[in-house]
Amino acid sequence: PLLGSRENIPQSVKDDFIRTGTVHLLAISGLHLGIVAGIMLSLGIWLLGRRHYLYIWLAMATIWLYALLTGMHPPVVRGAIMASLFLTAELLGRQRSAIAALAFAAAVMVGISPYILEDAAFQLSFLAMAGLVFLFPAFRSLGRRLINKFIGEEGATVTAANITSDSLSITMAAVIAVWPVVAYYFGIISFVGPLATFLLLPVLPVVILAGTACGITGLIFLPAGQVIGWLAWLFLSYMLVAVGWLASSPLAFIEVGAVAPVWLWLYYAGLTAAIIFGRKLKADWIAKATAGLKSGADRSASVIHRLPLKWVMPPLATMAVLVTVIAASMPDEKLNVSFLDVGQGDAILIQQGSQQVLIDGGPSPQAINVELGRQMPFWDRTIELVILTHPDQDHLAGLVEVLKRFRVEKVLDPNLASDSPLYEEWQRLIIEKNVEKTTARAGQQIDLSGATLTVLHPPDTRLRNTGADGDNNGIVLRLETGHISFLLTADIRLEAELYLITQRAALNSTVLKVAHHGSDTSTSQEFLSAANPQMTVISVGAENKFGHPSPDVIARLEQKLDVGHIYRTDYDGTIQFTTDGERVWVSTARQAELASGE
Repeated sequence: PLLGSRENIPQSVKDDFIRTGTVHLLAISGLHLGIVAGIMLSLGIWLLGRRHYLYIWLAMATIWLYALLTGMHPPVVRGAIMASLFLTAELLGRQRSAIAALAFAAAVMVGISPYILEDAAFQLSFLAMAGLVFLFPAFRSLGRRLINKFIGEEGATVTAANITSDSLSITMAAVIAVWPVVAYYFGIISFVGPLATFLLLPVLPVVILAGTACGITGLIFLPAGQVIGWLAWLFLSYMLVAVGWLASSPLAFIEVGAVAPVWLWLYYAGLTAAIIFGRKLKADWIAKATAGLKSGADRSASVIHRLPLKWVMPPLATMAVLVTVIAASMPDEKLNVSFLDVGQGDAILIQQGSQQVLIDGGPSPQAINVELGRQMPFWDRTIELVILTHPDQDHLAGLVEVLKRFRVEKVLDPNLASDSPLYEEWQRLIIEKNVEKTTARAGQQIDLSGATLTVLHPPDTRLRNTGADGDNNGIVLRLETGHISFLLTADIRLEAELYLITQRAALNSTVLKVAHHGSDTSTSQEFLSAANPQMTVISVGAENKFGHPSPDVIARLEQKLDVGHIYRTDYDGTIQFTTDGERVWVSTARQAELASGE
């Protein structure tokens, strides 16, 4: 919500926002810029006063800087133009109508790119702003009259009721304006849209403000920026939980299929007629609404000067929630090994106390970011050790993103030759970020405070002429704590398996990570006998083009193990093993979904 970047948002989350009619909150538009303008106006008046109109210039500069940071996309430029017109009118003392600003902004955008009229984002953003201009004042006025009639005109209860009423008015104005277009493009009519927008919209300013403060403060003093980032995380988590809960309701939405354009024309013609009729009944409502918005900015500034003691409670409550969440996410003393669902690739996260080891990163930067966000404490951005088993794209791509986003202390890789641009970027980032790098070789041991990670492969003298030297010289690891062990075999093939057997490597294990995503080039009968696992995990993408896992490999595993002890990330999602060295507990994302009724 801060910069409008949606590349790393999982499709399931996007679908939830679509089903709840709140997808417009994900795209930077006039709504976000209006929030930024309001914050900067209040801050500017508080800091600089009204002399020389410096507060207006501060707000305008901030708006265009924000637009520049978000990429100057059409909805952002349109919102920036509208906000600038509003501020210019304030500067010249000619603040009269938001209609002119909306029309002028649209005209400028269409003049720059006529084809933007066919853009769904343009239509949704324009209609949402039009709803706020034409419908919000009437809804707001009606709500205030009802509150004055049934509750009164003064007091804390009236203030809270007015805030709630205004939020509902904004929600209803936006929803009424956009829902036919949402149905047209997405084939969905959301019944929970008003409730979802009502629940999410009040926290959007907090997310924007906290996110901005986090970014600016982090450039100056990183630990302080991280603390502020926790606040943004708390409210973002609330948004995700609220949207997920509403989207999971069986009555959240209906799929309407294709909607004929004629129905949109009829709807908006009727809505326009209703607005015109309403204006005749009360022609001065726009001017009153504009004056109300202006006075609202004045009141915001005065509130900052005279902040009542009781308003100290919300920040304290927020801090209490953060402390509770931090305490709940503190690591325990058990060893946790998570086989992350990153699609057709490998990614394994080992957590022992406060130490974290990531083995491979899968093929998708988005997927690894999502999975690490779920598994790691939100306040922890450090990974003590990252291991690249071999430089194939389905193991490396996610790790490049990890180096960019996390503080990585050490890297272990097999130092294999590769001329791929991705591997070159990996090596460049290691040097740029001054990460300690070690070349893996058999016999190395890594102490994890109660668990030991041992490198079994590759040998000092690499295997040659195997037909797949890159795979066969990948890093094979054995993780052991107490009587429980994990054998992690990367993408090694039959040649490397036979080499490990002849070298009498310690292959016996409780849990075996099946090599090469279950390909028929690996997991021979001889290797299975040597490893003698009680459980196996296949890291594989759903419906992948390679046909992994091989039916022959599955048959060999089923001869060795009970079917219930063969786990697959394409079926089970992320699979987590937790052990105290004596017992093992297994949990999967699929089990969690079934338990929650999804």
